[in-house]
This record gives sequence, structure tokens and C-alpha cells, in this order.
Amino acid sequence: MTRFCLIGPTYPYRGGIAHYTTLLAQHLREEHEVLLLSFSRQYPAWLFPGKSDKDPSERPLQTEARYELDPLNPLTWWRTLRLIREWQPDMVVIPWWHPYFALVWTALGRSIRRLSPRPKFIFICHNVRPHEQGRLSKLLLPRILKTVLGQGDGYIVHSQADRAILLEVLPQAQVTVSPLPTYASLGGESATELPVALPSDRPLLLFCGLVRPYKGLDVLLEAMALLTRPVHLLIAGEFWQGGRASYQAQIERLGLAKCVTIIDDYLPDELLTACIDRANVVVLPYRSATQSAVVQTAFGRGKPVITTNVGGLGEAVEDGRTGLVVPPEDPESLAAAIDHYFAQGLEGIFSGNVVVGNARFSWQHLITTIESMLPQTKGEVAA
Repeated sequence: MTRFCLIGPTYPYRGGIAHYTTLLAQHLREEHEVLLLSFSRQYPAWLFPGKSDKDPSERPLQTEARYELDPLNPLTWWRTLRLIREWQPDMVVIPWWHPYFALVWTALGRSIRRLSPRPKFIFICHNVRPHEQGRLSKLLLPRILKTVLGQGDGYIVHSQADRAILLEVLPQAQVTVSPLPTYASLGGESATELPVALPSDRPLLLFCGLVRPYKGLDVLLEAMALLTRPVHLLIAGEFWQGGRASYQAQIERLGLAKCVTIIDDYLPDELLTACIDRANVVVLPYRSATQSAVVQTAFGRGKPVITTNVGGLGEAVEDGRTGLVVPPEDPESLAAAIDHYFAQGLEGIFSGNVVVGNARFSWQHLITTIESMLPQTKGEVAA
């Protein structure tokens, strides 16, 4: 039996990466020993743009963890390293998704490489580059990535697009692509009632998750104004970076007030899956992406997706089979795809294909990928 040490967010922290860490620990524990080390504090309140980084779900994903690490407190880094040394894992797995964690991951990475016996040390890169970057961060990011990720022995990414980005920075890196696994267990057998009234005489589009500029909600609203058939759009998620006002103004300008309903709040797991179950299709008009937990949550509920060909979204959604894929920032193409989806009655066909195709997004596929990166013999020192 192999010993793994996972480091990363888990419940009570919210969001897709916390869910991912929890599910990974649960599935690894089916065959291996796992020490999950999480955060005593993930972000200071002044830095986090949302209302809270805690998960409000009634039935949250949970697993055993120790809450030791504060990215802004070096004393907790030392305590975390001590736990790793005592545990003597065969592999340490750390997530990478934002430069905020650069200092703590660099310090831990360098210390892990000096341990004896030396564990294999890998990064799971959810986003090699953050979704939104300022001018200064764009200049500094290549150096940050080389410093932090350069500590790793191997890397897992969830799209070919992210693999190419990582190899630009670390050309000799051993990078393995494994599809983002399913979030089918999120929310359980949801029977949650929606907190809003929705029309029953027309199809429902769903845009869900944190509302941020890179996700292209404004593009979807422009497409809504071009549709040839009546539909309704449910926007469900907490608005970040400028808030709701600009979108509300756009809705009014386009005359869509009677065609759009908004739930402006972070969605507990049960409400997220209830929204997906109620919708006829999930629409993700992203400007940029690596992959999306929303896709895997929708697919886990048997729901097709209409999205854009950015990052790994076109790899996850099979155009014409499990959804439709259109160019980014193109309201006309997006509107045409939505009209085509309903005119051709594709929901039932695509839903069946989604269920059949979900096997390629199994957690066992990711576990097998991780196991293949282990040292071949006990005590082998990573190169």
C-alpha cells in the first residue's frame, strides 16, 4: 500500500478545487493511505473577493483532513513539513492554480526535496496561468512559474492547452494530461427547490458558477438578443469584479428583462445541481479557460453543454455529440448554436451520449495516472 500526502483546500472551504481535493482524497483512500493537509486559513478576508470562502452546502463533500497550513504564516509551513516528514509518504501532491500560493509552495517544495527518504513530488495544475492577469503579473508570471513549479518531479494537467502553456515555461518537464474527473457526486440526489420562479412554457438555459469577466456572460446576453425562438436564461452564481450592475444594464439595454432570472449568490452544492437538473442545457461562453468543473458537474447530471473552443473546453465537450462548441466572443455563432440545439431536438440525444461518455472522466483514470508517476521501487530517489 502506497502512502500519499495531499496538500490543498477541502471542506469547509468552498469551490471546485476544494471539491477536487476532497474527491481525490476519497478515491485514493480506496486503495492507499492518505494524509490530507489543508488550510487553517486559505485567504485573508481582505484579499478574497467573494462573501466568504466557506462552503454553505447542507450536504457538503467531506473527508478526513488536518488543518495546519496558512500561506501567510511561515510557522505553519514548518509544522506542515514536520507532519510530512513524520508521515514519510511515497508521494506528495500539491495543487497549483494561483500565484498567491507561490511563496508557500516554493518553501515546501524545496524542503520536500531535501527529505530522506525522498518522496516523489508532483503538482496538479488546475490553471498554469490565472484566468485574469494584470500587466505586472504578466511580466512576473514566467519567473514565478519557473521558481515554484520547477520544484516538482512531475506534473498533471487537465487539458492539452495547459500542457502547452506549462512546457513554454519548463520545456523539459514531464507533463501528463488526464481529463478533469467527474463531479457527479456533488449535491447527491438533489431535490432542492429553486429560490426563484421560472417560466415553464419555454426552454431554460443555465449560466452558473462565479461570474467573472473571462466567463463571457456579456457575450451570452448579446446572443440572447439574437435568438429566433423564445428561451429563458437563469444566471446563477456570485458576481465578482465589478458586480452585477454592468450586466443588469446590458439586460435592460437589450430588452431582456423578462427573459433573464438571476440568483446572485454562491451556490451550495444542492442548489447548483438543482439548477443543472432544471435546465435544458448549460451554456459556458468563456473567453478563456483551462477546463471547467461546471462541465463535469453538468455531465455528471447527464446534461449537455454549449461552450466555446478555448482551453480544454473543446476537449471535454464533443462538438455534435455531447454538446456544441463555438468560437469565443462570437454572439452570432453562439445564438445560432442555441437555436440549432432546440430546433433539432438535440437535448435527449446529447444527454444519452453524455452518460455513455462519462467513463473517460472517471476518478480511477486520474488515480492510475498518479500511480504511474510513483517511483518504481520503494525508496527510489526521484530524478
